[in-house]
Amino acid sequence: MAATSTTWPATWSPAGCISTGTVHDRIRERRPGREAGMITVSVQKLATIFVEIADTLVDEFDMLEYMHMITERVADLTETPAVGMLLAGHRGRLEFVAGSTENVTLVELFVVQNEEGPCLEAFHTGEPVVNVDLGHAAGRWPRFAPLAVEAGFQSVHAFPMRLRREVIGTLNVFGDTPGRDFGGDDVTVMQALADAATIGLLQERAISHGETLTEQLQGALNSRVIIEQAKGAVAQARGISVDEAFTVIRGYARNHNRRLTEVANAVVTDPHSLQQLLDT
Repeated sequence: MAATSTTWPATWSPAGCISTGTVHDRIRERRPGREAGMITVSVQKLATIFVEIADTLVDEFDMLEYMHMITERVADLTETPAVGMLLAGHRGRLEFVAGSTENVTLVELFVVQNEEGPCLEAFHTGEPVVNVDLGHAAGRWPRFAPLAVEAGFQSVHAFPMRLRREVIGTLNVFGDTPGRDFGGDDVTVMQALADAATIGLLQERAISHGETLTEQLQGALNSRVIIEQAKGAVAQARGISVDEAFTVIRGYARNHNRRLTEVANAVVTDPHSLQQLLDT
């Protein structure tokens, strides 16, 4: 898997972000006549999010549910319409694994970023790509930028998911206002979240399965393939969109206290399980 030799600022740890008195300075409120960053939540809420991200050593840990939780918390934190997570497979190719929304257009935007886009840049450099006005980014990303604008997005940000000096993926944030949404302190908080998510994601699998980094990432990507197949099966059977199908599958897993991957695999391999889900 690709790694970079770029030197970046030291990662902020969740504990450090919560315990120091400087966090409050990073959680700004919008006031008339003052430029403000996107992150406007309370210290308590931010602390809760960090605890959720760190809490992977639990019984019946569900990796896919965990990744979706991260994208949803980031979308809520930044008040942006869409957030996605991409992980690198064993050949260094970025693959979409989770999103705050599962619509086809958004997934396509992530697929395109194997060739160009903010996630590819953040992945290769190990540095955040922030506050890019998509209306003026066609020269930089001739395929990605117009597609994103057509989907209704006006700005984009990408944060590398880093484990020490190795980049394993990215968090992609799409905004509905043009550029300059993140202040410097916002970037620090967001990068800390991305790094904490990386540690949480890999820590659980290393402890539970004794896997290497490459094996861990490939396992997550394989689970994503099963999810896509299950979404297609449910969407076709019910005549609904794949985004709605994912909501159905995830709701069924939660209501029956089962792992998301387990339910998806059953839907794909067992017609009886598919029918049980459709009957709910």
